[in-house]
Order: sequence, then C-alpha cells, then structure tokens
Amino acid sequence: MNTPAIAVTRTPLVAVYGTLKRGLRNHHWLHGADFLGKDILTTATLYDLGPFPGAKPEPSRGIEVEVFRVTAQQLAGLDRLEDYRVRYPKHGDFDRAIHTTAFGPAWLYLYNHEVTGCSVIREGPWFPRQPGGRHVVV
Repeated sequence: MNTPAIAVTRTPLVAVYGTLKRGLRNHHWLHGADFLGKDILTTATLYDLGPFPGAKPEPSRGIEVEVFRVTAQQLAGLDRLEDYRVRYPKHGDFDRAIHTTAFGPAWLYLYNHEVTGCSVIREGPWFPRQPGGRHVVV
C-alpha cells in the first residue's frame, strides 16, 4: 500500500529590532506576516547608527525584538532590504543568524560594518530619532 508523502514545510521566523517593527517606517515589508509577539534577546547588542540600528552578536542585558512568521517571499524581500547576500553574507550590510526566541528559532539580521563611536543599546528597545537628534518614543 502506497501512503502519500506528507510535505513538512517550516515557515521561517524573523526577530526584528529596528525600522521593521510595528509602527515604524519599514514595517510595510512585513505586511501579511504573522506577529507572534515581543521578546527579549540577551544574545545581541544594538548600536544606534542614526536612521536605523545594527545588531552585533554580543551579550546584552536584553534587547527588545518583535517576532514574525514570514513566507519565503517575505524573507527574500527582507534580505534585499537589509543587503544580505546569500553567497557572500559578510560582503553586504547585514548577515543573518538564528537566535533563540520565546517563539522558536528566528533569523536576526546582524550588522557587518564597524560600530566604533556609535551609541550602544544593551537593554530595551531602539527608538528612531526625530529631526534634531532626539529619539522618538513609540
């Protein structure tokens, strides 16, 4: 007796910490993605790069992320936005790596460039700046 094979597909999770968060300027890239909730990651530290933050794989007291379930097409769009280069991940602006979240393993985009002189965020969320340099609290 032949039993049909059951295809198991795994929808990727993405943990976002900057302009992709709900209410911020690049959130439209996640249109249609399932918001799973907020989490705190102690496996990354954020650096304020001005118009957006960059994460480095350094221990922290807990940065705030939002976790989404995305389609393969949405993940490909995020890769383009973040200049993640599949074949040469260290050559783009961001690489990505799996980090453990309360919702399961999730991709986290990690900044590839130097962060010397940037403000460090070792705890809590990143906030965008308004004209004049002050951070906007959302």
